[in-house]
Amino acid sequence: MSTHLSRTPHRSAARPVPVGGSRLLQAAKRAMDILLAGAFFLFLGWAYALIALGVLLTSGGPAIYVQPRYGRDGRIFRFYKFRTMAPNADAVLARHLRENDAARREWEKFQKLEHDPRITRFGAFLRRYSIDEFPQFWNVLKGDMSMVGPRPCMFAQKELYGPYWAYYCAVRPGITGLWQISGRNEVSYRRRAAMDAEYVATLSLLRDVVILLKTFRVVLGARGSR
Repeated sequence: MSTHLSRTPHRSAARPVPVGGSRLLQAAKRAMDILLAGAFFLFLGWAYALIALGVLLTSGGPAIYVQPRYGRDGRIFRFYKFRTMAPNADAVLARHLRENDAARREWEKFQKLEHDPRITRFGAFLRRYSIDEFPQFWNVLKGDMSMVGPRPCMFAQKELYGPYWAYYCAVRPGITGLWQISGRNEVSYRRRAAMDAEYVATLSLLRDVVILLKTFRVVLGARGSR
């Protein structure tokens, strides 16, 4: 899908800060979030125990990875994922980037690595089909996240948003969004920030539905995942 970045807002004193849509649109979006996340737990909640057991048996340590992230209005919330990395992941990454110039440049551009030494074998399977994201449906029910929106931003990534930070803060972050259906991890972080700004500036419920449908196609094809 073309992202039409020419419509993406740029620095301009004349443009108002985005508000994330009308109150009616926000209410409709929230209702859809609750309906879809609730249906997910109703039909697939049983899978959580099996996935958690798989994480424990293959790597030890806690099955759920918890990290503080920025949410709507810049508020901090607890972000959940199934753990896909070794328990000492931070130390492994620091050493790898220190010893590998190419990996360091890749990390600086994408904030991801194609060959990430932190990821376990079972974790790679979970990531390939985005199964590691399942706990975020709980974030959606709690109101921390939405089904569709900007990817939850880590503390170290805030400055990378530059002039688009106000757009990120205008809506709840999402499980999926424009960048996931446009190459996922093949998209640079700077372009991802521009996509988030465009999404907020053109927010609509119909577009959320289109993004969700295209996300299923991307996930089933495991395109751009790493």
